[in-house]
Amino acid sequence: MLLAIDVGNTHTVLVVFDGEEVAEHWRIATDPVRTADELAVTLRGLLAQRPALARRGVDGIALCSTVPSVLHEMREMVRRYYRDVPALIVEPGVRTGVSVRYDNPKEIGTDRIMNTVAAAHLYGGPAIVVDFGTSTNFDAISAQNEFVGGALAPGIEISVDALSRRAAQLLKVELARPSRVIGKNTVAALQSGIVFGVAGQVEGIVRRMAAELSPDDPEAVTVIATGGLAPLVLDEVKVIDAHEPWLTLIGLRLVFERNMAA
Repeated sequence: MLLAIDVGNTHTVLVVFDGEEVAEHWRIATDPVRTADELAVTLRGLLAQRPALARRGVDGIALCSTVPSVLHEMREMVRRYYRDVPALIVEPGVRTGVSVRYDNPKEIGTDRIMNTVAAAHLYGGPAIVVDFGTSTNFDAISAQNEFVGGALAPGIEISVDALSRRAAQLLKVELARPSRVIGKNTVAALQSGIVFGVAGQVEGIVRRMAAELSPDDPEAVTVIATGGLAPLVLDEVKVIDAHEPWLTLIGLRLVFERNMAA
C-alpha cells in the first residue's frame, strides 16, 4: 500500500492507496512546529485506527509539501521511522512526466505540478484545475499536457478572516451556502457574498483562461475542481466539468510509480 501525503499551508491530507483505490484518508492541521517524532506518532495513530491497514503496513511513501519547515520534519520522519520503505519526496529533479512552461519553474508549488500530472492522466489537455485551498489556484494545462501557468487568488477562508478582522461590525461566519443571494441579515449577507462571489470569480477566470488555452474551441477545455473547500461552491459554478477530491494525491501516486519503475 502506498501512503501519499500532501502538506498544504492549512491542512495536511493523507491517503492510503491500495493499488489505484483509496483505502483510507485523513485530513489534519498543518503545524509548522510539529517535530518528526510527533509526526510519526500521529501517523501511526491514524493507521492504528484501521487494523487491516496496520497489519498490511505501508510499502511506499510519496510526499509533497508547500511548507518548507514541515517538509524538513517530514523528511526526517521518513528517514528515522520508515527507512526500509521506498519513499519519494517531490522536489526539483524528480521526474513527473510533464513539461513546465514557466519563467521560473522553482517558483511553482509541487502540489500544482501533482495536480497537473493527475489531470493530464485522467482527462488530458487542454484542461484547467481549480484547487480550492488556502489560496484558490487556477492551473492551465495545454493540449500537449504541459503546465503553462495559471492564476492565484486569496482562498475562501483567507477572505473571510480578512473581512472579519478589518470590519468591526462583521462577524466570522460559518462557511455555508445561503438560501438566497439577497441576505436578510448580516450572516446571510456575508455567506452570500462569500459563496456567490467566489463562484463568480471562478467562472470569470476559467472562461478567460479557456479562451487563451483553446482560442478556437474554449468548450474543449476540461475544468477539474479539487481541494478541501470545493464542495462549498461546486453547485454554484457552472463551468466545472469534474470534481476530483484526491487529485493531488493521485498525482503523487503516479509520480511515485514512474520513479520507482525507472
